[in-house]
Amino acid sequence: MLGIDKERLDKLLASPIFKIFRNQLIKQIFIALLFTILLLLIVVDSIAPEKISVSVGDIAPVDIIATKDIVDEITTNQLKEKAIDSVEPRHKIDPTIQVKVKNEIKQFFELVYESKNYDDSDTNMKISLLKQQSSIKLSEKDYSTIIKANNEELKMLESNIYDIVAQIMGTGIKEEELEYEKENVKKIFNSLDSLSDNLKELGIDIVNNTIKPNRFLDIETTRQKQQEAANSVEPVIIKEGQLIIRKGEKIDVKTLELIKKTGLLKENDGPDYSLIVGALFIVVLLELVIVAYLYLFNREILESTKFLVILSIIILTTIMISKSIYGISGYLVPISAATMLISILVNPKLAILINCVLTIMIGMVTGNDVNIIVMSLIGGSVGAVGVINSYQRHNIFLTGLIVSATNLLTILAFGLIIDTEIISLLNKIMYGVLNGIFSAILTIGSLPLWESVFGIVTPLKLLELCNPNHPLLKRLLLEAPGTYHHSIIVGNLSEAAAEAIGASPLVARAGAYFHDVGKLKRPYFFKENQLNSENPHDKINPSLSTLIITNHVKDGAEMARKFKLPSIIIDIIKQHHGNTLVAYFYHKALNSENSDHVQEESFRYEGPKPQTKEAAIIMLADSVEAAVRSMKEPTKGKIEGLVREIIKNKLNDGQLDECDLTLKDLDTIANSFLNILLGIFHERIEYPKLDLNELKGGKLNGAAN
Repeated sequence: MLGIDKERLDKLLASPIFKIFRNQLIKQIFIALLFTILLLLIVVDSIAPEKISVSVGDIAPVDIIATKDIVDEITTNQLKEKAIDSVEPRHKIDPTIQVKVKNEIKQFFELVYESKNYDDSDTNMKISLLKQQSSIKLSEKDYSTIIKANNEELKMLESNIYDIVAQIMGTGIKEEELEYEKENVKKIFNSLDSLSDNLKELGIDIVNNTIKPNRFLDIETTRQKQQEAANSVEPVIIKEGQLIIRKGEKIDVKTLELIKKTGLLKENDGPDYSLIVGALFIVVLLELVIVAYLYLFNREILESTKFLVILSIIILTTIMISKSIYGISGYLVPISAATMLISILVNPKLAILINCVLTIMIGMVTGNDVNIIVMSLIGGSVGAVGVINSYQRHNIFLTGLIVSATNLLTILAFGLIIDTEIISLLNKIMYGVLNGIFSAILTIGSLPLWESVFGIVTPLKLLELCNPNHPLLKRLLLEAPGTYHHSIIVGNLSEAAAEAIGASPLVARAGAYFHDVGKLKRPYFFKENQLNSENPHDKINPSLSTLIITNHVKDGAEMARKFKLPSIIIDIIKQHHGNTLVAYFYHKALNSENSDHVQEESFRYEGPKPQTKEAAIIMLADSVEAAVRSMKEPTKGKIEGLVREIIKNKLNDGQLDECDLTLKDLDTIANSFLNILLGIFHERIEYPKLDLNELKGGKLNGAAN
């Protein structure tokens, strides 16, 4: 019994479903919990009673409006503080300081004149006496200058000093302005032409060593002016009906105080458990509907973390936008944008189901307005269906216009049923039309972001890659024209074959265009790019030739990553040769002198083998195009025989073992290839060889006759 149980357990552990859940379970649970919590918060917040339970630091769940006139004390006090701060400090000048400075300078010059009058003393003695008795400390150079200067020069210097001191200190000097004024003194003295440089320097030192701050803060007057400014501020009144805080803004102390004054703050702190449980049931049931659908019909989406995250973000964002826009009009809710994005990025059928779920959620958020619910249900479904196989971005905008027309008809129908007033009906119609346009713009604008962040390869992205102006394709055209032409034909073959068997034609075409970009590294080592009969492989050994040939796969993958091509294209580049044998150089090596050491594995591509139908189709198209191009005198029978032989060889070599192609698919692919190739290599009319001179002569003779 224990053995049987263990055997069953081993089988269960080895089953694909258990492996999937074992590998993805934690991620899926985390995404589900986070999605449920966020969605529950949005729903509960939307259907909660009008009273609000918030605290400082919370985000306002709705626009909060004042229910009566209230005084905004905090803002009023802030305005008063601002008015006080705007008052310029008052200062007063102390005139006694300027008088003291002037007297100090005057006494200094009197001492100078007295020292100069000592006839029995030499210059050094005079300088020494002046230095000892002077209250103004100067440099040796300054003392020497002032003793050696004549009285006329000193009188002029003294006069200038008095004028400058009066000019500088007359308007008052603040403590913090002293250094600036000293620099100003230097500029004034340097502008005087009547004084020598030594006297200018002397004057600067005298003034800068004597001037002092004489302008001080008048504290009493300043306080009086500040009080007057504060008293002039009128109290800030929040009028009844005025917005207190917008939805989404952070609640601070002031806002909370205003909410309290309006009576909108919820008194009890406990949550409304019945409301939360009821909302949780609805959310979980709707989630289970989506999960059940995915499990039954699109299990690959359920197994993909990337797609689950995309669905969660789109649903949550749409509901949040709807809740915000509802304040303007519920008819602007962009549910069609969500369904168009899901249809393009994930799956069109799933988009229709999500549309139903979103309509229910938005109905709860927007007050269960039947008109909005029906319009969202119809418009969202039209959007999901309209973008199926959209290969151009303008097709999305066209779908938006169709959604607008659908919204218009839906609103008009309800207006006629309930006999709505004309003005109100026109207003709703306007918002309904804008809804479709807004949804299209939102889809087109956000689509590149989804493609980039999540690595989704949409038909629009593939079409952009197929543009001949793509930098890598332009390089291929200019540097390896033969490879470019080969890739174009392979693209045509692959697209037709993919369409015939139900694979993705755009993936096949885009993959074919880029499958040989690795040849750009050494283009002339490949036959299609050799313009003359000289072949560089004739000069090197087969092993090196094989290495060069097979490396174009690795080089191509590196270039594709450098140019940020999608992973699906990079995989095709890696897989388009599988582990095929490079037969030509292998046989060449077998016929060489060292044939005993030749190993077949050394002459095969690294692989991997094609994993998808598109990669396998490109492998077959690549081989078929190269083989048919090298045929001499191709006929329908020869081409058909060659095509089927190549496909048979690839199958026998095991290159198609890891993709999903059936034998019926291979026959369909062969027929599709033949239709294209016979159109390219069709039989042409053989024109007769004519001698133009004889023909010209005959015409002339005929004319003469």
